[in-house]
Amino acid sequence: MDLKIKGKWFIVCGASSGFGRATAERLLEEGAGILAIARREEQLAMLRSSYPERCKVFAADLSQPETLIQLEKEFKLSEFSGAFINAGGPPAMSVMETRPKDWDAAFNLVVKWKVALTQMLVPVFIKNGYGKIVYVESVSVKQPVENLVLSNSLRMAMVGFVKTLSQEIAGKNISLNIMAPGYHDTAAIQRIFQKKSELNGISLEEARESLLSHIPAGKMGTADDFASLSAWLLSPLSDYVNGQTIIVDGGASRASL
Repeated sequence: MDLKIKGKWFIVCGASSGFGRATAERLLEEGAGILAIARREEQLAMLRSSYPERCKVFAADLSQPETLIQLEKEFKLSEFSGAFINAGGPPAMSVMETRPKDWDAAFNLVVKWKVALTQMLVPVFIKNGYGKIVYVESVSVKQPVENLVLSNSLRMAMVGFVKTLSQEIAGKNISLNIMAPGYHDTAAIQRIFQKKSELNGISLEEARESLLSHIPAGKMGTADDFASLSAWLLSPLSDYVNGQTIIVDGGASRASL
């Protein structure tokens, strides 16, 4: 399928691994150009070496306010047609384990910088008359994940933010959508296995098998599978999809809406 994104440029956050890396590679394979952003400079350099003319890199931590200022200074945002907004999640914790500092850190990681980056991009997209933003959150917005109270709570804030903004700018040819992954075979899933192992006194493999037993598909997803949908959502083919939260979890969520 031709996604009709050849020659278009996209910002890809968290591009050094997992969903971000897979989405970056998929966009490049489709002929698009990307600005790959992540903290691990060596991983970004490897990505750029494969596509030197269509891959710009920016090694930085987007959760730091000065990073967004630097981003706006160093790159011409009007060149971009969309953005894949993605980052790691907060640590696995139960409600009573958390302290105020944990909530502050989680808010900065899950919500604050994404809102700021969106507020930078949307005026540019409105001026251009086109733009796509895909946010990566979690299946926990439909069904809480055990021992992830910080993620469960704050990712729902992002759903409210995206839904509200999508309605405020409706009719301006800008699409904002959320992808909500369940269990995928990426490095991020290890914190869930580790926490379940510690709390239940079982091995990591037993924790893994326990979680897999709740997935109707019988397996975890892959970052490449995820990227096929994220690339489509960033393409013109998804123009009539807006303000949606799309669950990607192998059928594990029991929510009907």
